[in-house]
Amino acid sequence: MEPRGNCMHYIFNAPAERPARRLRKEVYGDRRDGAVYCYDDTIILAINVALAARRPLLVAGPSGSGKSSMARHIAATLKWRYIEHVVTSRTQAQDLLWWNDTVRRLSDAQTKAGVKQDYAYIEPGALWWAFSPDTAARRGRDSGLKDDEKAHPPYEGTEADPCAPAVVLIDEIDKADPDVPNSLLVPLGSFTFRVAPVGSTITPEAAEPPLIIITTNEERELPPAFRRRCIELRITPPSQERLRRIAMAHFGSTAKVKSLCDKALGLIERKQDGREISTAQFLDAIRACLGLDVEARSDDAQKVMEAAWDFLNTQGA
Repeated sequence: MEPRGNCMHYIFNAPAERPARRLRKEVYGDRRDGAVYCYDDTIILAINVALAARRPLLVAGPSGSGKSSMARHIAATLKWRYIEHVVTSRTQAQDLLWWNDTVRRLSDAQTKAGVKQDYAYIEPGALWWAFSPDTAARRGRDSGLKDDEKAHPPYEGTEADPCAPAVVLIDEIDKADPDVPNSLLVPLGSFTFRVAPVGSTITPEAAEPPLIIITTNEERELPPAFRRRCIELRITPPSQERLRRIAMAHFGSTAKVKSLCDKALGLIERKQDGREISTAQFLDAIRACLGLDVEARSDDAQKVMEAAWDFLNTQGA
């Protein structure tokens, strides 16, 4: 731990921000590779409180505010494993723990070899991989699995030590049925759960428990009991200065990028009509201008930015 301020020792310290020297290698769609994230003091404090209290970090904010990319960047900074589960309306709480691969079982039933033993169809969920990667790979069995029967970790290809603690992203939990958060109270609070088919109780293997980051767009109210178990962080609309920092971290600090930022921020002030522009939308506009080789002082820059933000959309930008 490194000192921060006069008396507080932070577990997580954000790396120093440096503007990209050149346009970073293109990433199609929303950036989720953890290569870039710009923190502020409120975010850093919330991360450290969650780590020290060993509680999930519930990150609330509108879509496009960078909630998901923060989780992967924290994992890369700490050199921890990174695991994510994107929630849908069909997600059940058990999906994050373990689930039965009934499709594979049905497929095996139609082959000459036939159906395997029950444990072979148990698939570990994100929290199982986070808590106990060794038992997850063995599907909860003590022994007797061949290599081709083992489960494959979802974090393969990352640079983290496979025995390191984990950062888990549970993305957009507000899309799930309200009973999902309540059903996760025990696993998230005690870092333990039971896999009944193999009679195994799963507990953390690493010296440090995982940091669980849960995001919500607040499209649905979360249960009060669930919120009380979390450290809450609200991502507020970024200031103009923070938007500049983020854009330069992605695209560099060239004169052209700075001029495009000035143009975009001036356009927002004149035309947003009280509506907020998300970080993702701001980056889209700068990226589009750079990709089309548009100069900030040209009329085309405003046309590109307005097209990116669709100011005429009555539902808001």
